[in-house]
Amino acid sequence: MTTDLAIVKDRYRAGKQALFASLAGSGSSIRGIKSRLQSLSKHTDETLAILWENSGFTDATCLIAVGGYGRGELYPHSDLDVLLLLPAHTRLDQDPEFKTKVENFISDCWDSGLEIGSSVRTTDECLEESAKDVTVQTSLLEARLLMGSKSAFLQLQEKLASDMDAYAFFVAKTLEQRQRHNKFDDTPYSLEPNCKESPGGLRDLQVVLWVAQAAGLGKTWDELAKNGLATAFELRQLKSNLAQLSLIRARLHLIAGRREDRLVFDLQTSLAESFGYRSKAEDGSKMQRRPSEELMRRYYWAAKAVSQLNQVLLLNIEERLNPSIWPMPAINERFFDKAGMLEVATDDLYLREPHAILETFRLYEQTVGIKGLSARTLRALYNARSIMNAQFRSDPVNHETFRQILMAPEGITHAIRLMNQTSVLGRYLWVFRKIVGQMQHDLFHVYTVDQHILMVLRNVRRFFMAEHSHEYPACSQLAAGWDKPWILIVAALFHDIAKGRGGDHSELGKKDVRVFCRQHGIEAEDTKLIEFLVGEHLSMSRIAQKEDLSNPDVILAFAARVGNERYLTALYLLTVADIRGTSPKVWNAWKGKLLEDLYRYTLRVLGGRAPDAAAVIEGRKREALIELALFAEPFESHIKLWETLDVSYFIRHDASDIAWHARQLSRHVNKGKAIVRARRSSAGEGMQVLVYTPDVPDLFARICGYFHQAGFSILDAKIHTTKNGYAIDTFQVSSPDLDEHYRELAAIVEAEMGRAVEDKQPLPEQGMGRVSRRGKSFPIAPRVDLQPDDKAQRWLLTVSASDRVGLLYLIARVLAKHHINLLLAKVTTLGERVEDTFLIDGPELQQNKAQIAIETELLQALDT
Repeated sequence: MTTDLAIVKDRYRAGKQALFASLAGSGSSIRGIKSRLQSLSKHTDETLAILWENSGFTDATCLIAVGGYGRGELYPHSDLDVLLLLPAHTRLDQDPEFKTKVENFISDCWDSGLEIGSSVRTTDECLEESAKDVTVQTSLLEARLLMGSKSAFLQLQEKLASDMDAYAFFVAKTLEQRQRHNKFDDTPYSLEPNCKESPGGLRDLQVVLWVAQAAGLGKTWDELAKNGLATAFELRQLKSNLAQLSLIRARLHLIAGRREDRLVFDLQTSLAESFGYRSKAEDGSKMQRRPSEELMRRYYWAAKAVSQLNQVLLLNIEERLNPSIWPMPAINERFFDKAGMLEVATDDLYLREPHAILETFRLYEQTVGIKGLSARTLRALYNARSIMNAQFRSDPVNHETFRQILMAPEGITHAIRLMNQTSVLGRYLWVFRKIVGQMQHDLFHVYTVDQHILMVLRNVRRFFMAEHSHEYPACSQLAAGWDKPWILIVAALFHDIAKGRGGDHSELGKKDVRVFCRQHGIEAEDTKLIEFLVGEHLSMSRIAQKEDLSNPDVILAFAARVGNERYLTALYLLTVADIRGTSPKVWNAWKGKLLEDLYRYTLRVLGGRAPDAAAVIEGRKREALIELALFAEPFESHIKLWETLDVSYFIRHDASDIAWHARQLSRHVNKGKAIVRARRSSAGEGMQVLVYTPDVPDLFARICGYFHQAGFSILDAKIHTTKNGYAIDTFQVSSPDLDEHYRELAAIVEAEMGRAVEDKQPLPEQGMGRVSRRGKSFPIAPRVDLQPDDKAQRWLLTVSASDRVGLLYLIARVLAKHHINLLLAKVTTLGERVEDTFLIDGPELQQNKAQIAIETELLQALDT
């Protein structure tokens, strides 16, 4: 008797919705999550059984659940992978009737709301595909009979087991895991992790069970523990963290209404609220932690534990599959070298001798040939976390050992990273533990605070390594003459360690590092430098990107702030490492040039050469004339242009730009035409565009409008008006296609920009582009700050807002409307936040009412 498809569909949908409601309504409790996922799988089994019966298959054919569905734990919108196991020698192309049955069954599944992924094979075909593809082999490893011939199913399992090479399978799955981890930057701490695929996700636990099952060591966590692969404590941790990640994934599916395994910003708040998290103050302070922060911190802690357990168990399984036959030479009385892995002499070493905990990482760092920790050592560390208490942290012996780790000539980055992976770093440095899993809502960091710190530490270390000198040539050159690399390492470790506590994290970090230096016996002079670096780690970046470096007062003030060349060099190295450790998108060559310029200008002042504008100008003119001569420009061809330029032009442009402008414009002075030229940027990245045209009030807005329409991002702008009323503006721009299509794009800009700036039509209205997903999730209130200079003749306009397409054009339109003259623009994009600074003047700026109107209109434009 067949059951009507409409009835099957209604039953399936109703049962699924009831189970979904059960998953959604359990708050933060992880109890029973496994049974609820099994209930969803069972409900699906029952529906498939009805459809199978309707299709009229013989008993010789099997319906088998494979993959995740084969485990019998189904997530709300997970794949339903099934295998139709055909009788031997069956060929669908030779049996139209049977083929029709298969097609009708699959069609009925979809019509009933079961979005299945199906494969149709004989046993021999399954074995052939399994031998070729480890993914198919893995899927069949979890096969579960739903309907049909039990004997055929058992025969398939027996043949798969006999064909299994357990060690080859182990190698394939661990290599596959390594490649998967690399796709996610080898960290569980990205701000939008994938709870299934990222390091520390559910897949890491599945890999352990797969290789254990292939090796005949057990199919469940209880069986693994029974076979000695996991301790009772580890078993509890495995089950708890599995349940936590499972509930997160199930809720993600429900909230998204689709298969979604990424903890994307759009869903984090809703997901957190489904667990019952609400905003609350942390540590009794006024600092409110968002619900999403609470959820993500718990996720990161679970992912970290999973990463550790995955490593311990895989090493144990490998040892069972491929026992080491190499001798284990003693390193000392407490540790052995086990084929390049550091092995504890006894399982209870750390419990008996807590000093051996930090000694582990000192030996790992300093012993030639040691490339990791053995499973036994990792397990001993995991089980010794409770003894890393206040007494452990205050022990002078541990202080000395950690000091030696930081001051080692090599291996520092790997040792500190390993300390963090094994949870030792956070338990020894309690202030570091507070920022483990701490999210950052500034729209340009892509890692949690602890992972950002480790990235900065890595970047600092690379300055001192010859093999990385091509990445940071200027920094590597300075590092070569630096005597104490560990000072920068300590500063990197503490520069953001006070984030999330409320207040100025730079000032709070200074207090933390002062205590650390005192405890670890660091000399007063070195402590003073480290404190300076932690307290000032944001200042050099801010000045380079927001202030006018051609202004001698800016350089003099910064030189007074750093005091001497040693402090300047250390701050420069830390600043570059910090910016490059935030996000791959934040650093660019132009920012590198600005920082390098600020370093060079300040170094000159610290060397006793006070800024002398006249000398600087004469020097630049001489260098420009030499460059012009190299290009065989006619003698004195530059004079006509230079006579129209004042001192500020020569102060704001370097010799290369001055020579380029003269070569391009000397024949066009006072011709009344717009001249546009483009070349590769002298910073080594992007394109430099020169615009020379009779000045008009809305010129900057028209240029911004053109760049926006053409798909360019403006990184920097130098705006100058000549004595004869011409604009000579230079822009640094970038585009994703610039490297590949530079010549074509340069030609297009030169041809089209002239028409755009000569357009006499009113400025077009420009709607704001959409804010990114991340910008929506972590919005920042737009901020406009208008401050006069000392003489109130020029004004500094600072604009901060979430980045979006067309933002700069809207700002330019407001300025043009009020007849504001733009003298200098610094466009700083920090991930998905902009911090733009403009030097402006104009009659309306002398009136308070007009100032308020300008600020109000800018805020309204930014907030649309």
